Amino acid sequence: MAIKGEKGEKGLIMRFGLTILGGWILLFGTASAQTSLTIYNDGRVLVRRTLPIQVPSGSSTHRLAVGLLYPGSVFSLDPGVVITRSSFDAAVDEANTMRRAIGKTLVFERGMRGVSPDTVVAEVLGVDPERFRLPDGRIVFQRPGVPRYPEEVIQIDPTLTLGVQSRAARTSLPLGYFTDGSSWSAAYHVVLGKSDARVEGNASIPNERLSIDDAEVQLLAGEVGRGRQPPMLRRAREEVAMAMQEKVAMEEEVGEAHLYTLPGRITLRPSVTTTVALFEPVTVQWERHYVVRGEVPWIGPLGQTGDEGVVPVEVHYLIRRSARGQGFADLPLPAGTWRLYEPDAASRPQMVGEAMARHTAAGQDVRLSAGTAFDLTARRIQTDYTTRRDSLRTRVTASYRVSIANAKDSAVTVDVLEERQGEWRVLESSVPAERVSSTQTRFRIRVPAKGEAVLTYRVLVIW
Repeated sequence: MAIKGEKGEKGLIMRFGLTILGGWILLFGTASAQTSLTIYNDGRVLVRRTLPIQVPSGSSTHRLAVGLLYPGSVFSLDPGVVITRSSFDAAVDEANTMRRAIGKTLVFERGMRGVSPDTVVAEVLGVDPERFRLPDGRIVFQRPGVPRYPEEVIQIDPTLTLGVQSRAARTSLPLGYFTDGSSWSAAYHVVLGKSDARVEGNASIPNERLSIDDAEVQLLAGEVGRGRQPPMLRRAREEVAMAMQEKVAMEEEVGEAHLYTLPGRITLRPSVTTTVALFEPVTVQWERHYVVRGEVPWIGPLGQTGDEGVVPVEVHYLIRRSARGQGFADLPLPAGTWRLYEPDAASRPQMVGEAMARHTAAGQDVRLSAGTAFDLTARRIQTDYTTRRDSLRTRVTASYRVSIANAKDSAVTVDVLEERQGEWRVLESSVPAERVSSTQTRFRIRVPAKGEAVLTYRVLVIW
């Protein structure tokens, strides 16, 4: 039947809200749903939602507009409700709307809008390419006008269709599922004093596309495995704003990971980054160490070199957390970026180092490699090299000299580290060689202010 003029157009106006169509329960818009999220470091988001819909006893089918999700990840949070089948349709564009209209007769508007447009009807025969049958039987491959789509082929949001079996009638449907569009990372700020340091830690949640009101948010820290990578969901804008929470997160252990529950309830909006404190600021003891890496390779042949070379002096920081029972030491710290600041002569904090640290268990010190020293210079040269081979192995003896110059006004201690896998050892050295482990030997050198110290040693390497 042809539908023309203003009356027909009004008959095609879409209706929103809760609609019952036969045995289908259609829900568009779940702003009042109770929502709880767990955000993982890798971008996965576990959503727990209680949807305010009527679930009858027995079998029923529900169409839900819950946003983008991983198909197949939906599960029931109510032990009395079983999901018997599900399908997910994320196509909301016009091309797929026309595809849904195949076999239907649409009204097409022709002429300029607002200037007495007329309409024509045509049956949609197919797409790719689009084909239409006009009332006189002719078939055309171009749209005869601007289509007016009936409500049953329009999909405003990605739609999840669920078949459920319920033991009894219910007034809500609690579901869990995975999506993406948000992630989180930890950041730490350390202001160094002469002997102690002030440490602050926060979690930053850059949200790309989730739009959720008044949700309980938890952050999971740990390496949680994942199966086959699901299809990528669409991404949103990259610009960032900032929102701060007033209280700190609460931490607990879950499985082999740790969970941080953020205070209060949080609203997430696309392109907005939320930041929350992980713990109250604390004062800790700290140490600065200087390290020069050795020349012996970790594995394989030890070669002969003849030129003296400059070696970087690494700056390492140790944040002490070994005093258990004192709050901060008992906290597991999620992996993140550590920024170290030191006040200048006018007490302005200046960043003097930045480093990444992996997850740190409770009671473990934080060790940070945060750059190289400006006023410490190291040079190394191989002074002797001999080799001997037999039918099975090669034995190499090599001697080295490491010179360390200190332009500072105070003396420093520098650790020279040699590390290698397999059979090797230090034969002699001008400074005692400390066997830290089967693979690492350390020489601890005291370098005077405005002076220089020299280390010599000889190693045997067998492969």
